[in-house]
Amino acid sequence: MTSPSQDAPAFAEPPLCILGPTASGKSGLAMKLASELENVEFVSVDSMQVYREMDIGTAKPTAAEQATVPHHLIDIADPADDFAVSLFQAAWREVAADIAARGATPILVGGTGLYLRSVIDNLSLPGTFPETRAELEAANQTPRELFARLEALDPLAASRIEPDNERRIMRALEVTIGSGRPFSSYGPGLVEYPEIPFTLVGLRMERDVLNLRIDARYEVQMEQGFLEEVEQLASRERPIGRTARQALGYRELLKHIEDGVDLHEALEEAKLRTRRFSRRQIKWYRRDPRIHWVDVDGSKQAAVAARDAALHLLGR
Repeated sequence: MTSPSQDAPAFAEPPLCILGPTASGKSGLAMKLASELENVEFVSVDSMQVYREMDIGTAKPTAAEQATVPHHLIDIADPADDFAVSLFQAAWREVAADIAARGATPILVGGTGLYLRSVIDNLSLPGTFPETRAELEAANQTPRELFARLEALDPLAASRIEPDNERRIMRALEVTIGSGRPFSSYGPGLVEYPEIPFTLVGLRMERDVLNLRIDARYEVQMEQGFLEEVEQLASRERPIGRTARQALGYRELLKHIEDGVDLHEALEEAKLRTRRFSRRQIKWYRRDPRIHWVDVDGSKQAAVAARDAALHLLGR
């Protein structure tokens, strides 16, 4: 599943990847580093920041931040369309070539683990099977029913996926049924960690602190107009698609708007799902021995220490 990493463009300096769980301060660290480094451009590695009109709930960089440093792979898809890792990988290759041609260096920022692996390890990915996908969606099965089906067809893939992660379960079934080959058979590269021409910096935070930051971010996002943003998505002529509507917070607020779920209950559900998602992110990244971990706690002192640690790894 892994292709030679030397296929990556020759950048002016070794690219830096800033990763970690949601709400750990990745974007803030990236902006601090941009003020210390010359000729850098940011690449978002976030499966939901690719969607236009989904700004507040995805914690997308502000217009001012995007004006300060060039940002890429943001707002490249319509919320009505499904977006997959293979599309992200193809978009990265185009952007990477452009960045290299300008003599610049990318800083990759984000928490979508598979998207990052597709880039840094140049993964060979399975294709899409629209007819199979349509049949699966028409069956209208619950996530648990879909998971049971995957367990029967590909137990190894099922063991690597959370039972309530409908999007990943659907994708695994789509590939397994559509290709006639187990989804897990495409994945040996995910348990291999070869040398790569990227420097990986992970932000590590105590779980209690991270949970508080997740809750606080939702409160701020609601003040910024998150509910109104989701209302606009719900009323658009092209309905928000299956993938985009699974985004953290969006799914819960859509339940409030479309199904009448109490707003407070919807927000509490969003916070809980986001905490669970952050634990899955941490579990995913812990397996990668190439990551240099930096402990942060949300304080200015920790942020400065994280910046200095990243600069040191880059030889600055």
